Amino acid sequence: MAFKQRSAAVLIVLATLPVSGCLFRTRRVEQPYNPLTLKTATKPELIAYINRQAAQIQTMQATVDIDTSVGGEKKGKITEYKEIRGYVLARKPAMLRMEGLMPIVRTRAFDMVSDGKQFKVWIPPKNRFVVGQNDVVTSNPQQPLENLRPQVIYDALLLREINPQTETPFLEDSKESLVGDKGHKYDQPAYEIGVLRGEGMDSWLSRKIVFNRQSLLPDRQLIYDQAGNLVTDAKYSDYKDYNGVSFPSKIEIKRPQEEYDITLNVVKLDMNKPLGDNTFVLDQPPGVQVIHLDHNSTPSNGGGTR
Repeated sequence: MAFKQRSAAVLIVLATLPVSGCLFRTRRVEQPYNPLTLKTATKPELIAYINRQAAQIQTMQATVDIDTSVGGEKKGKITEYKEIRGYVLARKPAMLRMEGLMPIVRTRAFDMVSDGKQFKVWIPPKNRFVVGQNDVVTSNPQQPLENLRPQVIYDALLLREINPQTETPFLEDSKESLVGDKGHKYDQPAYEIGVLRGEGMDSWLSRKIVFNRQSLLPDRQLIYDQAGNLVTDAKYSDYKDYNGVSFPSKIEIKRPQEEYDITLNVVKLDMNKPLGDNTFVLDQPPGVQVIHLDHNSTPSNGGGTR
């Protein structure tokens, strides 16, 4: 009986709180987006956009400003490098060349090329010439930026088409973390196209493409290896029209395993202009230290591997 009386007393007190308003306050929660402005799309429509975008872009020539940072929880610190000017040349199906210039003096900081299988990187300030295979990972924690592969840039820049012969797409409703005008973070509904590679029990999640529900444009691409590890997290923003193709002018590429981030801010971009084979040739300069990264390394089958 005493327990029932105490319970009744608690209920009476709680019931009187909204009336008195002494022990609580109510505040309005602002909706950072208008739900009525969210666009809808079907799985076939989103897949069609991905494949159409992939077909529209055959080559690109970009002048970019490159921001780089290295470090994170593993290293216990983050080192940010001064922004440098760079050039990116890409040609389907897998050719890429990227060159960076030193600040102020504009001498070459690095030059790297890839044919989709093999890559070469020349680092003049260190007099090094690095050669390796794209499908092999050789981690160098002492020099994390030397872990950078041209294929990583290529896969983050250009959405690959979804191949119905080797891949199975699926659609999920998702939430996307965004930052509002006043710096407040909020979650907005998003569409997520996941892509499985392989068949049956051997299939694995190779990537996810996240679509913004306000624009129905890709905001993010997540690429995984066969072990389920996130290897590349690419974010896209500030879309502009380049030669009739809508393309992001800011691409943020995070590599959580190696703990380095690269942001490309597009200064100038030309689409679908001819790029000859000689554009993607990088000869070994005389007198350089040659480093072959394929020794004592492990295979990797990330979502971007062709």
